[in-house]
Amino acid sequence: MTSTPTRAAELPPSAPERSAVYVPGTWARRAAAALSFRNIGAVYVWLVIVVLFTVWAPDTFPTTITVKQVLNGNAVAGLVALSVVPPLAARVFDLSIAFTMSLTSVLTAHFMVSAGLGPGTAIALAMTAALLVGVVNGIVVVVLRVDSFIATLATGALIQSLITMVTNDSSITGVRLLAEPFASIAQLDAGGVTLPVLYLLLAALAIWFLLEHTATGRRLYATGFNADAARLQGVRTDRLRFLTLVASALLSGFAGVVFTASVGSGSPTAGTPYLLSAYAAAFVGATQLRAGRFNAWGTVLAVLLLGTGITGLGLATSAQWAASLFTGSVLIVALVLTGGRIALPTVLRRRARTRPDPTTGKEL
Repeated sequence: MTSTPTRAAELPPSAPERSAVYVPGTWARRAAAALSFRNIGAVYVWLVIVVLFTVWAPDTFPTTITVKQVLNGNAVAGLVALSVVPPLAARVFDLSIAFTMSLTSVLTAHFMVSAGLGPGTAIALAMTAALLVGVVNGIVVVVLRVDSFIATLATGALIQSLITMVTNDSSITGVRLLAEPFASIAQLDAGGVTLPVLYLLLAALAIWFLLEHTATGRRLYATGFNADAARLQGVRTDRLRFLTLVASALLSGFAGVVFTASVGSGSPTAGTPYLLSAYAAAFVGATQLRAGRFNAWGTVLAVLLLGTGITGLGLATSAQWAASLFTGSVLIVALVLTGGRIALPTVLRRRARTRPDPTTGKEL
């Protein structure tokens, strides 16, 4: 009589043994994915830039003073760049941010110097103006259904006319803008790092928490990816777009107030240099950490990357056109590489897997 084999011999490995085998591999894959060039390519580009300028300008670049200069000099640019992240997450363009920044800059200076108001009242009135800009943008884009690109550009033109009317295209200066307590808004520092750096970190933290850890953030992304599908799922896409335009105006307006406190004058063109760099940083940031999604920390990383290069060029006493050349080159390379446009190894592997069998003619 033949004996029946026991079931114990056929049992799979126990759960603890299986976890002991597969968990290390899982963690290794996760770590490799987190540190991959596609995920944090800007960090590697940033490190290359640091090494390059350390070799180029060894006496001036690799110092703590340079680190503080990069942080302090790009805090306002970071605030403006973060202001476009929520609208872009909902697929809305706000091209009026530069004009809103200039508006709050000149209004704060005008109320303090010409009207003799206190810093608190002047800032409150300037931020109220920024809030009105956001509401107007929301009405034109959401209620009247005008394309956001055209609508906010037109709003910006209207804001510029108001700025010209107030300033006659001249900067507003005065002793009160250089005195305490207004100047401390941007010039107060701790260990050489000024308050705008703290504002940047707090704004990035708030936007990160909103987009990544709240239902509102998930709805914003859903609106940006497919507004019609989100609407069918009950998401109030119009309200979200309206609120993102208001938030964008408020944050860019606050950047204008910080700018005025840092330079001691209200400039009618304060925001003009920041428009292109803000969108460039936001789009480069969308390729980092959360690839395909506009996110706060990726945007901050892109701002610091560009700021490091421009600061390094200044310390290396390069030509004036070098900064623009550097910015354009880094943006193109970062977007192409981290965006996956160069994927030759992947293409070759795919072709190798699907090559025809030489004997049968069928694909492998």
